[in-house]
Amino acid sequence: MDCIAGVSRKPWSLPFTAEPQEVAALRRNMRLHLGLWGLHGVIDAAQLCVSELVSNVISHVGTGTPATLVVSMSGTRVRIEVHDSDTRALPVFLDAGLDAESGRGMALVSAVADRWGVQLQADRKVTWCELPTGLPSAEGHSGGARVNRVEALFRGYGCEPGRLWPTGVGAAAVVEEVAIDVIVDVLHWLRVHGRDSDEALDRAQVLFEAEVE
Repeated sequence: MDCIAGVSRKPWSLPFTAEPQEVAALRRNMRLHLGLWGLHGVIDAAQLCVSELVSNVISHVGTGTPATLVVSMSGTRVRIEVHDSDTRALPVFLDAGLDAESGRGMALVSAVADRWGVQLQADRKVTWCELPTGLPSAEGHSGGARVNRVEALFRGYGCEPGRLWPTGVGAAAVVEEVAIDVIVDVLHWLRVHGRDSDEALDRAQVLFEAEVE
């Protein structure tokens, strides 16, 4: 049985106008794309970074500035970039006090990101940050030890490492069939060893539901 390619996390970009009302839409787009990438655990931090990077453009370059949000993978990190055309107004890290009403934007980014910086190009400025995902590889998953064990098991069913993630409805059905084969084989193993397969399924379902709540 053939398996399918790893998670496809192609870079994407979204032009926008640097205005306060645009921030909510950019945050929604970030949540949507990271959800499709299977990176739910990094969504909150990514949304915070988008808010602060865009707010930085609004505050220090000007409302109405044409800009672009670019999101990609940098190894196992999520890289978030905001491009604007002003190469003079550079973001800085300010050690703002607790009562300060502004100046904490890049401090917040620094607190959640592995790293951040600014790149000056001929016609633009790129302010970027990179967030840790905990992925084993750029096309890997973040499912934890249980999923890692299952993927090791799937190798015996014709699925090589890095080819286990669905990229469409048809591909997802292929992986589902492999998973069902694994479950059926385990049930056969339980039966030939004199165990109650129905009881095992019930216990597994209870444990699964407890762990995902």
